[in-house]
Amino acid sequence: MQYPLSLSFKLFALSPQISVRDAAGQLQMYVKQKAFKLKEAVTVFGDEQQTRPLYNLQADRVIDFRARYHFTDAAGNYIASVKRQGARSIWRARYDIEVNGQVVLTIQEENPWIKVADAVFSDLPIVGMFAGYVFNPAYSVTAPDGTVLMRLVKEPAFMQGKFRIEEIVDLPEHDEVRIILSLLMMLLLERRRG
Repeated sequence: MQYPLSLSFKLFALSPQISVRDAAGQLQMYVKQKAFKLKEAVTVFGDEQQTRPLYNLQADRVIDFRARYHFTDAAGNYIASVKRQGARSIWRARYDIEVNGQVVLTIQEENPWIKVADAVFSDLPIVGMFAGYVFNPAYSVTAPDGTVLMRLVKEPAFMQGKFRIEEIVDLPEHDEVRIILSLLMMLLLERRRG
């Protein structure tokens, strides 16, 4: 994939949908979350017409603070899973990317104060509509040794969520897929935070 990747989705859609485009503007993934499901279910397609399913992201239990989300390809082969770090994530969003139960990567919010400022300003009349232009969280994907591999950054936007994924270190394709799917799932779970 050609980086940076651009992600965009409407904030007020009944069923959240995210378009992922590469640096050349080519659609790489189209994500559709199934609405009204007790157990989170997301399908990642290769086209906007939703005719080529690429990946499935499925929760292991009914919506829960510590649910694990498993990723499989279209053939049902296991890729990885992501899990929010429970109480530790209340202040600063933190997710573990696991392969066969072993933590291989971590996603962490870089500055939790941005989320606090966004929450305060979002509640103000009129001014709150523009909080998304000022407060833009960023998330780092790190290896166990602390090396930053990728970053997800929210970009200023009005009535729409826009994000950018930057590759910091060249990665094998299987790691790229694990990270991108984990970031997409995290965005769907954290979308209310800005």
